[in-house]
Amino acid sequence: MSISGSERKTLLTLASRAIVERIRPGELLPGPDAEITDGLRNRCGAFVSLYVKGELRGCIGTFSEAQPLYKNVENMAVSAAVGDSRFKPIAARELPQLELEISVLSPRKRIFEPAEIILGKHGIYLKLDAYRGTLLPQVAVSQGWTVEEFLGNCAKYKAGIGWDGWKTAEIYTYEATVFRSPLPPI
Repeated sequence: MSISGSERKTLLTLASRAIVERIRPGELLPGPDAEITDGLRNRCGAFVSLYVKGELRGCIGTFSEAQPLYKNVENMAVSAAVGDSRFKPIAARELPQLELEISVLSPRKRIFEPAEIILGKHGIYLKLDAYRGTLLPQVAVSQGWTVEEFLGNCAKYKAGIGWDGWKTAEIYTYEATVFRSPLPPI
């Protein structure tokens, strides 16, 4: 999926506004309506990752295509800010240091061999019975992992099926259009 520069800016603005409205309700002045293009109305999944001083402070996403992209981004931004159980909610004092990273997801594709995974290009999604887990494409690169380490970490820490659980799980790949920016002015 292709996301233009102006659409990226719109998504970053919508995510920022949603976070600020949740953390500091009533402080936002009405701004101009964002231009919601046909591309932003596409139904696709998205993840929003939040960083403060370069450290991850929240990451939540969805593969659901029930809502348009721009709504998924708004919802995931708020969830990442206040609902990621691994972290304390983002505090108002942290907003000036907040960086947003949005990953717009392609549909998932089932694969049958780990050799089909291209590190840095593919994210992985594992499914075994009721257990599921995913890691975004950029994670393997940032951690310097091999394909097997990517699969093992996803299986153990995300899906909860043990390091070798990926060997009996269904494996899917997907791609992500990733862009990052400091919290834009609202």
